[in-house]
Amino acid sequence: MIQEDPLYEKAKAKALRFLSYRGRSKEELRSKLGEKGFDETVIRKVIDRFSELKYLDDEIFAQDWARHLALYRLWGDRKIAISLREKGIDEQTIDGAIRFAREEIGQKEAIKRLIEKRIAKRSVETTNFKEKRRLAQNLLGRGFPPPLIFDVLGKVEEDYIDNGE
Repeated sequence: MIQEDPLYEKAKAKALRFLSYRGRSKEELRSKLGEKGFDETVIRKVIDRFSELKYLDDEIFAQDWARHLALYRLWGDRKIAISLREKGIDEQTIDGAIRFAREEIGQKEAIKRLIEKRIAKRSVETTNFKEKRRLAQNLLGRGFPPPLIFDVLGKVEEDYIDNGE
C-alpha cells in the first residue's frame, strides 16, 4: 500500500510543510520535492494524492495569487502573468486568474492608487516632467500597459519613457 512506503510518507510530510507556508502550484511542489531528493515516482504519487484531496489546485492557486498581486502589490497584468508562468501555470489558467483578480480591482484603479501613494497630496497636474517620467517608468516595471499609464497620468507623450535618463 502506498501509505506504508516510508519515502512516500516523508515526501508527503515535506509537501505538507511547504503548503503550510503558502499555497503552491503543482509545478512548484514538484520542484521543491525534487530539490529535496525525492524521485519522480514518489513526487507524482504525492501530487496526485494532494490533488485528489484538493490540497493542490492550480486554478484556485492562480486566482488567489493573481488577486494578491493585483490587490496588495498593485501589479499590472503583464507582471502577474510572468509570476504565474514562473510557477508553472498554463496560459489559459493565467488568463482566467487575471480576469478574476480584475473583477475586484482594475488596472486603472491600481495605477491611480500607486500614483496617490507616490505623489501624496499633490495632483498629477502639478507634478513636474521628471517626476512623471519616473512614475511612468515605475508603473511600466509593475507590468501596466503604456497607453493606460499615459491615460491616467493625463498625457499621451512617449517622452516620459523615451527621454533617456
